[in-house]
Amino acid sequence: MAQFFSVHPDNPQARLLKQAVQLLKQGSVLAVPTDSSYALVCHLDDKNAVDQLRRIRGVDEKHHLTVLCRDLSELANYAKVDNRQFRAIKQATPGAFTFILEATKAIPRRVSHPQRKTIGLRVPDHKVLQELLALHGAPLLAATLILPGATQPLNDPEDIRAQLEHQVGAVIDAGACSLEPTTVVDMTGDMPLVLRHGQGDPARLGL
Repeated sequence: MAQFFSVHPDNPQARLLKQAVQLLKQGSVLAVPTDSSYALVCHLDDKNAVDQLRRIRGVDEKHHLTVLCRDLSELANYAKVDNRQFRAIKQATPGAFTFILEATKAIPRRVSHPQRKTIGLRVPDHKVLQELLALHGAPLLAATLILPGATQPLNDPEDIRAQLEHQVGAVIDAGACSLEPTTVVDMTGDMPLVLRHGQGDPARLGL
C-alpha cells in the first residue's frame, strides 16, 4: 500500500521528505509534484525500480526517460554539453523544459536511448521536488505520470494513490500541478529543435 505524504508546497516538512528518500533508496517508485505535471521518480541506478517505472507508464526502452537535477552543475555530470548548449540551457533553467542530450558514462546504458545514447535532462522549478533532490543527494530518474491509454497526466494526489496504490511506494501531495507537460527540446543537432510544445516558453531559448 502506497504511503501518502501531505507536504506544504512552499515549506515542505523535511521529516516527511526524508521518509520518501528512504523509500527511494529501498527501490520504490514515487509519485511527486513538479513545475509541470505530477511525475513518477525512482533511483537512477536501480534496475528493478526503472523497470517498474516503465511498466506503470507502459513504455519501452526507446522512450526517453528524464534525469532530474538540482542545478546545472549536476546536469553536466550526466550529459555532454558544449558551450553553446550550456548557454541556451542556462537561459531556461530552472523551468519546465526537458533537454535531450548525449548521455555521459555516468548514465547507466539501460536508461539512455538504446540507439541514440541520449537522455532527457531537466532542472525543475518546484520547491518540494528541489528539497527532495537535495535530501536524496543525487539526481532522480523521472517520467510524466500519464497512464497507458490516457491523454492527460494524473493531477489529483488522492486519485493517484487510488489508481497506483499497489504500484508506487508513496505519493507526495503538494496540491494540484499543471496539466501541461514540459517543453521538450532536442539539443543534439546544430540548432535546438522543439520536439514537444509544453509549459516552457521556447522564447527563453531564443527560439
